[in-house]
Amino acid sequence: MQATRTENLIRNALAVLVVAFFLMPIVWLFTTSFKLQRDTFQLPPMWLGFQPTLNNFAFAINQIQVGRFMLNSVVISAGTTLISVVLGTLGGYAVSRSRLRFIGASSYFFLVLLMIPPVAMLVPFYLIMRDFGLLGTYWAVIILDTVYNAPFVVWMMSNYFRSVSTEMEQAALVDGASHFQAFRLVALPLAVPGIIASVLYCLIFSWNDFIFALLLTSPSTKTVPLAIMGQFSTAQLQWGYMAALSVFAVLPVLLVALVLNRYFVQGLTAGATKG
Repeated sequence: MQATRTENLIRNALAVLVVAFFLMPIVWLFTTSFKLQRDTFQLPPMWLGFQPTLNNFAFAINQIQVGRFMLNSVVISAGTTLISVVLGTLGGYAVSRSRLRFIGASSYFFLVLLMIPPVAMLVPFYLIMRDFGLLGTYWAVIILDTVYNAPFVVWMMSNYFRSVSTEMEQAALVDGASHFQAFRLVALPLAVPGIIASVLYCLIFSWNDFIFALLLTSPSTKTVPLAIMGQFSTAQLQWGYMAALSVFAVLPVLLVALVLNRYFVQGLTAGATKG
């Protein structure tokens, strides 16, 4: 019994250390966002006991106009997520229900697309968007983000649909339902955890996207990550302003992730192990 208690204490202590290690940057970010400029350069950093201020957030809202950047991020993330999940879910269902061996194995081909470095896609997509007159618009980033998100959704949803029994779909077909009705009324509700996991993945990827947005957006469509980069200067670094902007960038996705966390874990587990 004593050995068991000792093991539990060691395990709990290690867990606390690991969690503290990964939370330290987040704690630094939030504390720095409330610090005066002079306090951000103190070594060692002041975790507590500093004079809090809202000047950094006021500057981010009034001067930098972070609301405009957040609106751009919301539009791009929502568009990318919607298109990727719709295409990926339909494609994943088709792959999972196909009786052709080649089609069934093709889901792994979509993973190969994710191995292409994003930088390799920038130049051709830049030229394509320029020729189509989409350069600097939301659609330029949405389309390129979808190119990377949709293949992952197809792969994950195809594996998830394979874990869903086809007996209920066959029963619906016997009762006179069409294949689309069987998909919409039977298979789709059973795949909700996988869909939510796909939504969260696409949302995080597109919200945090930097390199695509850097090259394909215009001053009126720039996103939050670009607003944070804009605070870099050769004269000085505005850590307080950058921290406040980073809080605006982190909070929306963090709240969504906390709400959908259990669905995300369930969907990823099924999508990764079934098939």
